[in-house]
Amino acid sequence: MNNRSLFRQSLLGGAIAMLGLSGGVATAQGTLETRGFVEHSSHVRDGMGLTRFRNRVQFEFNADLGDRGIFSDVNINGTLRATYDGVYDFNDEEYGDEAGDSLRFPAPGNPAFFDYLNGGASPFAPPTDISFVGTFGPGALGLDGAIPLPGANPMIGGTAIVNNPNEGLKFLGADVHNNPYGGGVLAYPARPCDDDSRGCLDDYMDAELEELRFPDFNDDLDFLRELYVEGTIPLSNGHEIGVSLGRKQVVWGRTDLFRVLDVINPVDFAANNIYEELEDARIPMLMFTGEYRMGSVGAFDDLNFQVVWKLEKPRPHNLGQGGQPYAILGAGNLFRSLANCWQNGCTFWNFPATGTAVDFPKNVIGIRDVNRPSDAFKEVGFRVEGVLRGVGFSLNAMTYFSQLPSLRGGVLADNPFTPPPEAQFYPYNFGFDIEFPRIDLIGGSADFYVESLKSAFRVELAYTSGEEFANTLEERMFSDSDVVRWVIGVDRPTFIPFLSKNRSILVSAQLFGQHLLDHEEASVNSAGIPTGRKVGMPDWENNYIFTLLLQANYMNDRVTPQIITAYDFGARSGAVAPTVTWKPDNNWVVTAGFNIKWGEGAHEYDDNLSANIFAPYTCPPPMVMGGAPECSSSFSSLGKKGVEPLGRFRAGPIGNAINEDEFQLTVRYQF
Repeated sequence: MNNRSLFRQSLLGGAIAMLGLSGGVATAQGTLETRGFVEHSSHVRDGMGLTRFRNRVQFEFNADLGDRGIFSDVNINGTLRATYDGVYDFNDEEYGDEAGDSLRFPAPGNPAFFDYLNGGASPFAPPTDISFVGTFGPGALGLDGAIPLPGANPMIGGTAIVNNPNEGLKFLGADVHNNPYGGGVLAYPARPCDDDSRGCLDDYMDAELEELRFPDFNDDLDFLRELYVEGTIPLSNGHEIGVSLGRKQVVWGRTDLFRVLDVINPVDFAANNIYEELEDARIPMLMFTGEYRMGSVGAFDDLNFQVVWKLEKPRPHNLGQGGQPYAILGAGNLFRSLANCWQNGCTFWNFPATGTAVDFPKNVIGIRDVNRPSDAFKEVGFRVEGVLRGVGFSLNAMTYFSQLPSLRGGVLADNPFTPPPEAQFYPYNFGFDIEFPRIDLIGGSADFYVESLKSAFRVELAYTSGEEFANTLEERMFSDSDVVRWVIGVDRPTFIPFLSKNRSILVSAQLFGQHLLDHEEASVNSAGIPTGRKVGMPDWENNYIFTLLLQANYMNDRVTPQIITAYDFGARSGAVAPTVTWKPDNNWVVTAGFNIKWGEGAHEYDDNLSANIFAPYTCPPPMVMGGAPECSSSFSSLGKKGVEPLGRFRAGPIGNAINEDEFQLTVRYQF
């Protein structure tokens, strides 16, 4: 047993030992309040089997230290959490060290393409059943694989693919679609990074099996969910200064599922996509918060000013790495396939046309590096919050680093058609670095009650600058855009007689909107050639998502059925999650339900495979045969239809999970 494993198990044992400390304890200095829970959660996905077998212990405490010096109401608050997810042991053929397989696919276009590459005089007939990884050549020589581009052919000075064996692989997007348009397909290594390091990205998506099993016990010490001290300085004018220092969550906003203003803490989407409770999914961070509390002043019933200063280096969202059960947008799978291509070289199926397969050498396409911001103390936010004439409001501003990755093209790459290797800039190439750009946000919120409608309303609005999006019209394959996001929500207790004759049903609805103010699309490419369809930014210029919650209570609130549904208008896909929660006593809580998706799922968009990246070699054959002068220079995409890799941005988190129907069961003992 290694030291890290022993450390994790010791912490898990310590957390379990804390179960005996629940309740309140009086001390000479004040009180110590403790609480927590033990929980098991299992998810079973249609066609995949077990996707979660999570066992969790959480222990929370609040130590009231009373008055200390100039401070009153000094408290120390902490939350410790230990998690073991057995899915990587009990379903290891899908998500553990046995995941993936050897992949094969038909490539009937290879003979003609091979003849084309050899001027119509190929030295031997290629096979039509192409192995995923290998060097193409006569079967008698054992070279039964894809056609190597010159840069991957060592016989003419190229670099052979030697570190990318045909094992432990899955087709990118196969869990979402069956490649209906014959677009380009890559594969991603599906095993944990200690078992298979291909495509792993250092300090970003490089989790080993132990870190997947025990996600709280990592280099960031995430088992320490919260640990902070807070206190109040009373002032002579009746106002107060509140300060807090430590690891914690700070929540701006009042929305469910999707966030508008709630941007301070990153989110662990690998836990359960967008469906995990945000309280459990937010990633706490070390920060200082200060508040100036004025109370009732002038026309305001309440008025406060807050500053939030994050004290550790920025952390991105956890999107899930290639091979995990939950990977929002399939981003982790995409990144791992691209990183593997850059690191080792790879086979690209349906490139340059449907029914062909070629080998790319390393350092051509893919993800070269991840550049995470390393400086702490550079994320800060301000908020004014109060109540005016019965309307709660806030005005918010924050500067921070994006918690979502941006793929910036333009990295120096090898030309796969001209061995030996070299490095230079090729416009429109699929060669990227991952960056996390700085974002500036301003916004606000309001909540109020309308007596005549018996309804509570809430509104949030945010304007950001600095966000970056994929864009096939740009030579570096991205551009930035200002973005406006908003949400309008309404909560209303409503009597629905056929559901309950004596109790009201909570009805909660939300409508989210997102608008890219610098959205760019065109019907001609950079050379002025008309495209088959729109090219540019795959993200929707304007998109809307609607959510609806219905919740009832029966048997003295011991039984709580609810239905949550969400619909993405752009993706034309939705999800519904009916659940029933049963509380047999004050300690036990059992929740069972389903998470079911419907709609179109995968979406197509320009896949950039028709761009003339490595001129003149990647100019479409009809243009070459016609002597088109444009073939001598790089030009952007001609608009070839495909699902991968950019269609995922149109399908969104709901559409990309279209085949992830699940039964979910959670049993919790709380103390």
